[in-house]
Amino acid sequence: MSRMQDIPPEAMTAAQKEVFEQLVAGRGKILAPYRVWIHSHEVASRMESLGTYLNKRSLLTTREVEIGILVIARHWQSPYVIAAHIRAGLEAGLPKESIDAILAGTDPKLTDPQEVAFEAFAAEIVGGAKLSDERFAHFAKTLGRARLAEALVLLGYYTSVALAMKIHDMPGVV
Repeated sequence: MSRMQDIPPEAMTAAQKEVFEQLVAGRGKILAPYRVWIHSHEVASRMESLGTYLNKRSLLTTREVEIGILVIARHWQSPYVIAAHIRAGLEAGLPKESIDAILAGTDPKLTDPQEVAFEAFAAEIVGGAKLSDERFAHFAKTLGRARLAEALVLLGYYTSVALAMKIHDMPGVV
């Protein structure tokens, strides 16, 4: 039984059709998480806005975005997100060894101080750590408050993606 249940175009509400057309126009196709979220057109529309912001206009670098996503993919063991973001991480210029280390939960040996801080922040937060005042001050100083805010939203957004793909049993094929 497939857990993914697509809505045939003739069964979509007007609002779902509008969001569907918006997604296809912007990305050329409807990506797997949106196949889940389209069942609630409001969720799909708002997640698209947020996802586009995080991936296209965020204060975070493309490499930082991919680092955060890989941390989330490791945490939730979501094959779909892992497969998609190994490729995206490589395209963003992350070394394969760093990607493998992030997915293994070991030191990715990043050299950029902001990337080092970003990976540590993401790993500590996702791991359930309660940051000490000193650790929080380090991340706030290194990354800046606005980038910390965006990092938190990125981690939450991709947690939603990972859970949607895991619950709907999407394989690691993108």
